[in-house]
Amino acid sequence: MPSFQAGAVNISYLDEGEGDPILLIHGFASNKQVNWVYPGWVDTLVKDGRRVIAVDNRGHGDSTKFHDPDAYGAPMMAEDAFQLIEHLGLTNVDVMGYSMGARISAFLAMNHPERVRRVIFGGLGYGMITGIGDPEPIASALETDRIQDIPDRTGRAFRAFAEQTGSDRLALAACMRSSRQKISEEEVARISVPALVAVGTKDDIAGSPQKLADLMPDAEVLDIPNRDHMVAVGDKVFKQGVLEFLNRTI
Repeated sequence: MPSFQAGAVNISYLDEGEGDPILLIHGFASNKQVNWVYPGWVDTLVKDGRRVIAVDNRGHGDSTKFHDPDAYGAPMMAEDAFQLIEHLGLTNVDVMGYSMGARISAFLAMNHPERVRRVIFGGLGYGMITGIGDPEPIASALETDRIQDIPDRTGRAFRAFAEQTGSDRLALAACMRSSRQKISEEEVARISVPALVAVGTKDDIAGSPQKLADLMPDAEVLDIPNRDHMVAVGDKVFKQGVLEFLNRTI
């Protein structure tokens, strides 16, 4: 996989297909392969005539790992994504992020509006404003020696996922503990490009997709039926809805 140096961070990415570029930003504890290649997103978008770029966020996949919480945060990772756009010499791109990647995508759209043509927020609704709970049980679970000693159900699920993906658990714990810069309603309202908020109807993490969409002047909601936070990402309704959105909003 190609990579490039952004300051102290080596960022790994994939770049496939030809056509209008779309940048994919994965969620916490995932990576470009798990979030986008394995569920079929890259193939789907390439077959739709698009150039697909998927990044490994710092601390994840094949990108540089840090064990210091100060080395993380969505605004910082949004700047990594911006540097990738610059590195590839792209004028502007469509952007799709899932969960943490949706938060990163929001900062990218707010801080570099001239580079984002359309944005898709997957797996995150009004939780983008309120936050999605206490990070400490997940961070502690990632640091615990044995998974069977983890009492918190959500923490245990993220720990199992981190093991499944072969992740650096200490880097993920640092990322989870990083200062989470809140996004205000007023800031989200500045996102004026066409936006799609796609959330599973059984997702109890994301928050209301409609409440988030209502903040933006040109946003719509895609409900992903009967899917929770973890499995909605590969759903065929999600894929079809994104293709329709991209092909309808020029």
